[in-house]
Amino acid sequence: MSNQAAKPNSGNKFPKLPLSHNSADSQASALRLVLTLFPDWETADGQVEFIRFKEGITNTLLKAIKRRPGYTEKQIDDEAVLIRAYGKGTDVLIDREREAQSHSLLCTKGLAPELLARFQNGLIYRIGQWHAVLPVIPATASNPVEGTDDPLFAQQPSQARPPVEVINGITPAKIAPNVWTVMQKWIFALPTATESERHRNETLQRELERTVADIADVPSLGNDGLVFSHCDLLSGNVIVHPRNTTESAPTTDTVSFIDYEYATPAPAAFDLANHFAEWGGFECNYKALPTRAVRRAFIEEYLISYASHTTLPSNTDLKTYTRRLFDEVDAYRGVPGLYWGIWALIQATISQIDFDYASYAEVRLQEYWDWRAEESGDRAREGRDMPPREQRLAEE
Repeated sequence: MSNQAAKPNSGNKFPKLPLSHNSADSQASALRLVLTLFPDWETADGQVEFIRFKEGITNTLLKAIKRRPGYTEKQIDDEAVLIRAYGKGTDVLIDREREAQSHSLLCTKGLAPELLARFQNGLIYRIGQWHAVLPVIPATASNPVEGTDDPLFAQQPSQARPPVEVINGITPAKIAPNVWTVMQKWIFALPTATESERHRNETLQRELERTVADIADVPSLGNDGLVFSHCDLLSGNVIVHPRNTTESAPTTDTVSFIDYEYATPAPAAFDLANHFAEWGGFECNYKALPTRAVRRAFIEEYLISYASHTTLPSNTDLKTYTRRLFDEVDAYRGVPGLYWGIWALIQATISQIDFDYASYAEVRLQEYWDWRAEESGDRAREGRDMPPREQRLAEE
């Protein structure tokens, strides 16, 4: 096997292919990409096959395999690569340069898929592993990951483009960018053509500021309460590896995470709350959400993994910190609704994917409002029934 073009890379040293993926001719353009990266795949025996993953509503994700004669399924899978082509217009939401930088950093730590190459509208990488203990890179003059040249504001008048200081002002004492500054930037990018849109944006701005004031400064794991977070751990971004049948009675599965386009410093409680919310899928099936007992067990395992890479706060045992982080995650349970609700409002204006983003935005924002009504006691005082999502998350 001679995959000379696919040697491990460090830092940002990986090839940039002068090619793009064309969704209208997906397999042919994907084949050009992998044959450019792996020339021997064209001449060696065995077919090149593509498996399309359909869970996402933003990007196209293809798995490319080379069926070399005599190879086992595991050997074929070990050589496989993933091609992720960006959805049209998603540069409006995601800083692609920072995504590549984050992915490279994760790769150097052995915590992300090996990044093999970039192409004009996507990435090619292998499958890897992730944990939430990494250094974070702040925005600086030489690393301007947020600012007025951001494609998010490319179609707005120049006077409407907020300076980086305004975006980062939502959390002035914290490293930026972070999950709060991302939401701030998204709110600034929402349409403002009508009175209704301007009123909605003012409401979302108030709620973001309110949420930051309520929970953003609660002491927690990481540097100033922030860890390097994936921020999009839906089922399609979690890969469970096949167990090695040669091992005697394996007791655990190995998982890897992919797609770091939304990765940014965030409270661990946000990343965990968001992951639990994703159990419901794009259909928001609240019956599928994990109960309190399942969430508690998950958080304990998370902390065991976290402690294997760094240390928990001093004088804190695992059970005590599990209870503490469980309460933090519960306090964040409505925040993913605000995050993805704002995101979906932008997608509704730019995306060409056949998905009802406007309705999805309303569903996710309603999760936020339901959480607020529960936390404030307004729902109980008004005699309204507990919403299905809140009911499920309250189940032991």
